[in-house]
Amino acid sequence: MKLTGLRSHLSYEWFGVLAPFDPTCRLVTSPFFSPLSLGALRLLFAVYSLVTTITVLVFESVRFHDVHSFFSYFTDLSYIGVVAYFWASSVQTIVFVLSGEKAYPLQKWPRILQFLHVLLYTTITIFPIIVTVVFWSLLASPSTFSTRYSAWSNVSQHAMNCSFILFEILLTNAGPSPWSHIIPCFVLFACYLGVAYITHATQGFYTYSFLDPSVEHGRLAAYIIGMGIGYCILFTIVKGVCTLRCRLVSPSPLDPSERVQSEAIDEWEHIDVEQPKESTGSDA
Repeated sequence: MKLTGLRSHLSYEWFGVLAPFDPTCRLVTSPFFSPLSLGALRLLFAVYSLVTTITVLVFESVRFHDVHSFFSYFTDLSYIGVVAYFWASSVQTIVFVLSGEKAYPLQKWPRILQFLHVLLYTTITIFPIIVTVVFWSLLASPSTFSTRYSAWSNVSQHAMNCSFILFEILLTNAGPSPWSHIIPCFVLFACYLGVAYITHATQGFYTYSFLDPSVEHGRLAAYIIGMGIGYCILFTIVKGVCTLRCRLVSPSPLDPSERVQSEAIDEWEHIDVEQPKESTGSDA
């Protein structure tokens, strides 16, 4: 069986990193804002999210002496992803403006960095929404707004995070993410379960109460399966919304990676199988 076609599509192209990379500059433009306005808004979100992260980290380390658990919470990890994305995207957009809107640095960087950027975009359009839904449906309590700090930090990390992400989904030309991203992002999401139980083994507590098997019993499996299914549904919804936005308001056609993957799937279904050679007298 020939695997050449399979290997060729399990490549950068399969994950939405084409050559040339983003020739229409979709990642740094918007159908509603000028590149300068887009860069300024992204920079504003970047600064606010970074200040929030530093403030939460410092406050919890000084007030609660709880700095060691900061990186154990999916909320904090996903928020760091938001920080990283908006700093990266704002810098790229601002340089795009300064270059006369001709090009931006990521287009010439190594393809691994291009892949990491588009994968980061996919994670920040999915994970913060999961954080917000889970928090307000399962974890929010009267103590959520018990103090000014608690109210501000919870609104910043569990509400404003989604407003930032909806801005990217609805009001920029970025996306939609290729279907191939559903697998690596799901693996990252699933790996967090390992982080949660490592935290319990090393620090003696569960980051989220619904992950405690001694309390939830059989419902724990239902929660985990439900979140996995919810992730897949959310990925599909976000991709659908981005696709619809591209077709309605984006000036350029959908990313060619969509066509690459469609062609790849067709070829996977028709992988060439070497036919046996007809016997000849010379083969005997």
